Amino acid sequence: MDSVFHTSAAMPTALPFLIRLAADPGIAVRDGLLGLVVVAADLSQPVDADDERAVLLLGKDEDHPEREQCGAAFLHHAPLLRELLDDETLPPGLISADDRECLLNAAAPR
Repeated sequence: MDSVFHTSAAMPTALPFLIRLAADPGIAVRDGLLGLVVVAADLSQPVDADDERAVLLLGKDEDHPEREQCGAAFLHHAPLLRELLDDETLPPGLISADDRECLLNAAAPR
């Protein structure tokens, strides 16, 4: 992450590894990785060009190709994300309803 509102150009490369690690129940820092994946999912969503505030905070999509690249990574790993969301070994309450929806949206075709 470059800042609170931007992913770096490295995120599309790192994201597949982060998703696979977050899906592994044996990883000790799974909770933190899952939080990072949720933030990446949220920041990879397209920005409405007509929403001046969103463009001011997040920038235009054409200036941030990493959003589309991250979106492609989420789409490619959609089966793993769905498996992760159905994982009964996750502690209750670890993934909020909003975070679950964010991950499902990131894994859906645009």
